[in-house]
Amino acid sequence: MTSRISPFTRLRYSAAAVFAASALVLAACNGGSNPPGNDPTSPPASESASAPATPSPTPTPSAAYKPADAKGKAQNVPVPVLPEAAKAETKEGLEAFAKYWYSLLNYAFETGDLEPVKAVTGTPCAMCDKIFPGIVKWNADGRWVAGASITVHAAQTNFVETGQGEFQVAVQSQQYPGTLHNADASVGQTVPESGMLGDLMVAKYDGGSWRALNVDRLGG
Repeated sequence: MTSRISPFTRLRYSAAAVFAASALVLAACNGGSNPPGNDPTSPPASESASAPATPSPTPTPSAAYKPADAKGKAQNVPVPVLPEAAKAETKEGLEAFAKYWYSLLNYAFETGDLEPVKAVTGTPCAMCDKIFPGIVKWNADGRWVAGASITVHAAQTNFVETGQGEFQVAVQSQQYPGTLHNADASVGQTVPESGMLGDLMVAKYDGGSWRALNVDRLGG
């Protein structure tokens, strides 16, 4: 395209990659003296026994998250959970969803698991086509990614429909330094810290949830 592109009017396809606790229940019997004339075989009040306390089950500890480092890949990485705010068909809901999308992208960098982000992303996706192959490569055959996470500094939409049920979100993000390790722990590639990045997401609310139809970098 030759015209200048506004973040809220048009998507420019020119980007490179960015990529309970259980409660303790006590049941106790209240003792009392027997009234006169009661069955003599009834035990005296002093012998009434309390029911045993029900022990609280011990919660099973979850494995601790360990980020990747020079010695090995990340372990026990939690899958990002869609926040309640991102479920609403509102301006705030769309902005929350955009931030959630990038958290899934970071999860993929650490684990190589692209299924969560693919589940909320349409095809074709310009950014995905560029960065997904690298994620697969650097999480295969013993390789891993340390660092290189993306932080979203802002996600903003004017919430004006630009297509049939489609909305755009401008995302300002930054990628931090990282290292791509080979299986023998040697450094295969380094990822420098980026400046501020501008991306544009086109999303649609359908069936009670948001879906990213496309994500791409703004500018050339």
